[in-house]
Amino acid sequence: MTADCLPVLFTNSCGTVVGVAHAGWRGLCARILENTVAELLNISGDVASNVMAWLGPTIGPDKFDVGQDVVSAFEDAGMSLPENAFQSIPNKKGKYLADIYLLAEARLEACGVKAIFDGEFCTVKDAARFFSYRRDGETGRFASAIWISK
Repeated sequence: MTADCLPVLFTNSCGTVVGVAHAGWRGLCARILENTVAELLNISGDVASNVMAWLGPTIGPDKFDVGQDVVSAFEDAGMSLPENAFQSIPNKKGKYLADIYLLAEARLEACGVKAIFDGEFCTVKDAARFFSYRRDGETGRFASAIWISK
């Protein structure tokens, strides 16, 4: 269940194992994606290059307004940041637009995941399809799901 945070759904190329991560900025800083991939590999005995990840709907890069504290959290976590992960907002000192898709893709690629899909939705812009706390100011969620079918 997510609202503006990023749901990430995982499977291996054989479809024998699945996983889900709720990756807001705090989860990304805490290495939730890397930990999920490691657990999938531990369970399956597979290699990271056989893992596939689907990036679900999240707040888009032109709507995710964050402060210096978020940028500092990523820097303090010792992560290599993609060049355009944080864009300064003109006339708003200490404010940035964060690209959570770009941050997630970088974390996945860093741990060896090569098959990364979607990452094109914005929960804030697409009110007809998605709930957004940042847009509406009301709590609510939507679900992303993955399962193994035999």
